[in-house]
Formats: sequence, structure tokens, C-alpha cells
Amino acid sequence: MMLEQDTGLSLAIAQIVQRLKGSSLHSQLERQARGSLHKPEIKLESLKEDIKDFLKTSGWEKRLQNAVYSELNVFPSPCHPAAPPEHMKEPLVYMRKAQGSWEKRILKSLNSMCTELSIPLARKRPIGEQKELFNKWNEMGTDEPDLSLFRPVYAPKDFLEVLMNLRNPNYENGDQPSFRNHLGLIQVPLKVKDIPELKDYFSELGLNTGQLGIDDSTQVPPELFENEHVRVGQTVLTEQDSAAAQQYVRQGCPTALRAELWALILNISNQPEDVKLTASNDDYYFVFEDYLYQVLLCFSRDTSVLEHFSYNSATPPKSYIRGKLGMEEYAVFYPPNGVIPFHGFSMYVAPLCFLYHEPSKLYQIFREMYVRFFFRLHSISSHPSGIVSLCLLFETLLQTHLPQLFYHLREIGAQPLRISFKWMVRAFSGYLATDQLLLLWDRILGYNSLEILAVLAAAVFAFRAVNLMEVTSLAAAEAVLADLSTLKVMPLLQIFLFATVT
Repeated sequence: MMLEQDTGLSLAIAQIVQRLKGSSLHSQLERQARGSLHKPEIKLESLKEDIKDFLKTSGWEKRLQNAVYSELNVFPSPCHPAAPPEHMKEPLVYMRKAQGSWEKRILKSLNSMCTELSIPLARKRPIGEQKELFNKWNEMGTDEPDLSLFRPVYAPKDFLEVLMNLRNPNYENGDQPSFRNHLGLIQVPLKVKDIPELKDYFSELGLNTGQLGIDDSTQVPPELFENEHVRVGQTVLTEQDSAAAQQYVRQGCPTALRAELWALILNISNQPEDVKLTASNDDYYFVFEDYLYQVLLCFSRDTSVLEHFSYNSATPPKSYIRGKLGMEEYAVFYPPNGVIPFHGFSMYVAPLCFLYHEPSKLYQIFREMYVRFFFRLHSISSHPSGIVSLCLLFETLLQTHLPQLFYHLREIGAQPLRISFKWMVRAFSGYLATDQLLLLWDRILGYNSLEILAVLAAAVFAFRAVNLMEVTSLAAAEAVLADLSTLKVMPLLQIFLFATVT
């Protein structure tokens, strides 16, 4: 066992070193180390130790630590050396096949729309168009082409239908006794946490722990907790420690510190990135208002996003130059980032506009949030933060802890997942009030997990259980849950997790 752990650790270290070698941080560190050789305190006889000390005192060691921590958070543990590379993307064959079939369906829909509208999937913009786009960059949302002919490539409900049909061929009709009792829409046997495990995992959300977003905590007066929490947050920012920041936001972010703390957790430097030039030399894809337009236009053309496909069960769609079909050297990814957006995709960016007013920073934060978290909400995988596991966790929590409600809704044809799926697939963006949504996303970053989305979805049903027990149709159930904008996220989560009898 120890030998396996050592091998796994060695593989992880080798993988991280390899990835960091190609980063700008690596070249900056090299430059700093070379520059330090001219300093009088660096002695030849103790060169290695002196340079290490210099990197420590000048803050570069901390930056390296944050980069390593970021890699550990984003990339999965390396597979066994003998495992095929696709195992890193998704270990279960039937999940990979289902994802492949779904991608073909999306691509077919996209291609037929392009044929119908006589719009090329990819072409280089003429010089005149490039200049025009560059000049009107800050007024994009006011000068839109007519988008009425474009339809979304797919909507969340289309995706839910695919997930409902997922089956593991090795479990005919769910051979496991525990799984046979699952009466929800998701029919694949994945391991999800139960309430005791969730209580343990989300222990910092406990009733006796100070929280931002709880106004009437009996243990600690809110203003005392908030003042102390702000002071600790400022210290964390001064230290510039990603791991400490991640632990800190589990109890919520003070509004004034949130933008900087999230950037620290996501390891986004203060270096501006020119994201405008890459967008001006390709064809329009999907158009959004102002910041959203700028960010998503750049995102669709950002080829660095392709890197996340090494640990995403999805595969970027390929297009071939005319007449060269099937010849790999003539293949191009389209869109260039490999991500085809769905109806509501812009809602992953919208809340970030409240935190970041500088487009470059906004862009970098969104891209990092996407490649760490959001891609999992529209890819078919067995990952605990993947949408399949979230759906199963939601249904299991409801069936176990609110069985009467679950069976009632099921009997009237209002399967709860048909209502909650759109909340989870958009990470509740557009459904909660912005301040509440940001408190929820604090915890996604703090726990490096999307499981809290499923817990909150179940908590919403628990909160509205009395009204839901009276409905007699799916439409009536949807009406009860149509407006979530007045909900307070943290009390709901606390009551559901820590006041539920198990």
C-alpha cells in the first residue's frame, strides 16, 4: 500500500513539474534566480541555499507554492502508468460512449443550423472587419447583428433527457439491492455522499460556526464575527496564500474582499492579459451584451481552454479544411476553444461582472472558474462534481430524507429533478439574488466542489415541502418553485444539513 502511495506521489510531482515547466512562472523564476547572482549576499560556496533564501524573502517561493496548489486543485490524480490516457478523462467506458454520442448530436444540430443559414463555421475575418471590430470593442452590446434566426444549439432539458437514458450495461436494471430502490430519473449506480458524510465534509457550515450570510446566529453576534472575519481575510490577502484563502472562504467572503480572495484561490495574477486581439480575426459565433459579449467572444477563441480536455470527459469538435476530411493535419477545432455553448451559458459569466470591472481580470477569473468547475455541469462523467453525480445526489437526498414529498411528486408526474436540473446546470445563476449566489459560489471555491449545488437544490424542496405536498401537477409544482430570488442560501443549507434527523 505504501509503495502504491509513493508511486502515486512521484507521478503527481512529475506531472506538476512538467506542467509548470511550460508556464510563464517558470521563466520568471529562472530570470529572478539569474538576476540574484549579482547580489552581494549570494555566495558561490552556498549558492543553492542563498538563491532559495532570496526566492523566499522576495515572495517568489509563495507564488510557486500557490501554482503547485492550483495544479493539485485542478488536475486529477495521475492514473496508474499502465492505464490508457482516456482513463484520465473518464474511467467508465459507458460514460465515455454516452458523452461521444451526445457530442455527435450537438455537432449535427450546429452544422444543420449553419447550412440552413449559409453561415461558415470558421473563416478568417477580412482585414476591414478586423479593424471595425477592434474599433467598436467597447460598444459591442449596442451594435448587434440580428440574432433572431439563431437558435441555441441545445437547452438544459435536452441534456437531461440524455442523462435519464444513461445505463451501466454491467448493472442490468440496477442489480445492487440499494440501487434497485432508487426511484429517481437517474439510473446509474454512482457513489454519492449521504447526510452524515455531507455533514462531515461541509463541517465548516455547522450551526456553531460563524458564517457570513447568517443574520441571526445564536452563538456569535453577527457584527462581532464579521469584524473578526474581515480582519482575518485581510491577513490572508497580505500573506498571499492560496490554500489559506480557500479554507477562509468556506465561512463566506466579506463583499469588499471577495474579488481579491477569489483571484488568489484561482491563482490569477495581477498581470493584465490582452484578450482583445485574439477575438478580432475570426468570425462571429455567439453574441452577448457588453462585458458578456467581450468575455464570451474571447473565450470561444481562446485555445488555452483546450488544455482542460485532458481531464474533461468531453472531446473538442473538429472541423476539416474543405476537401481534406479525415486528414488530421488539416483538422481545426471549432469553436477554437472546443466548447459549444448552450442556452443560458452566459449566466456563468454574469455574476462575475459584479466583482470585476476590468475586462482582462473578469476574463481570467471566468476562464479559470470554467476549467475548474463549470465544464462539469454539461459533460457526462462519473466525477463527484459532475452533473450526473449531482443529479443522483439530489434525488437520493430527497428520496431518503423527504420520502413522502418525493413519492407524492413522482406520482403526479412532477419528478423533482425535472424542476431542479436547470438550477444545478447553471450553478443557480439567474435564479438566486446576486448576493446569495456569490455566497454559494464562495463555498464552491472553498470546498473545490460543486456538490453543494445538489444539497441546496434538495434544501429548496425541503423549505417549500408543505406547499409542494398540495400540488397535483408538474406545472403547479413549478409555480411553487418559480421564484427563488427571496431565498437565503446559508440558513437553508444549515437547516437541511445540520437540523435533518438522520
